Amino acid sequence: MSGSQRPRTGRGWWVTGVVLVALGVATAAGAFWFSRSSYTVITEVGGSMEPTYPQGRRVVIERSGGEEAERGDAVLYKVPDRYEGMPVLQRVIGLGGDHLVYSGGTLTVNGRRVDEPYAKKEDGGHGVPAYDVKVAPGRMFLMGDNRGNAHDSRYFPDDHSGTVPVSAVQGRALGNSAVPVVLGLTAVLGILLAVGGGICVLAGLLIRRAGRARALSGPSPVPGVDGQQALWSAPER
Repeated sequence: MSGSQRPRTGRGWWVTGVVLVALGVATAAGAFWFSRSSYTVITEVGGSMEPTYPQGRRVVIERSGGEEAERGDAVLYKVPDRYEGMPVLQRVIGLGGDHLVYSGGTLTVNGRRVDEPYAKKEDGGHGVPAYDVKVAPGRMFLMGDNRGNAHDSRYFPDDHSGTVPVSAVQGRALGNSAVPVVLGLTAVLGILLAVGGGICVLAGLLIRRAGRARALSGPSPVPGVDGQQALWSAPER
């Protein structure tokens, strides 16, 4: 049988489909696992972080320890003896060794005035309690962006001057959601690859089945020739 007459087995489609399915599943599963293990999403339930994170805003949190936190980061943390043990989102103002002083609407860290573009300043600092804190090593001082409506480190002076251990930090709020979006698109791409691979596998199976059916039916009769008269004698002279 010549190459042009060789029956199509669909093997190429089947192999391509299997490869695409495996690649798609691995891609989607990897993106999903990395997303679940590295990020979480919370909903801000109060107004203590306005205007940066208004009430009801969904916030993407990158899972990380307090050792990685820097001044100005908004972190999610949980301590058992505050806020009924619920995690809260607040801003890191001071780290271990820092000397914080707040008075009359002005914050200084280690003697230098700190500009806080994220803080809500509508009240001009009125009603916000003054404080003078030296942060112990391994701890941090946190406040809400809405200083006039935030029950933060300032209100726990008898508990390590309001500071919390860095080990209480569960993650850091992302400034943008580019990484989670990329992970989501990667997962979608993996699903599409798996679906396309499944279609290729199905096509290969159908082609293989059609080839078997043609093989079982035998060769087609020659047009215009009766099979019963395949043999004939020469006419008499």
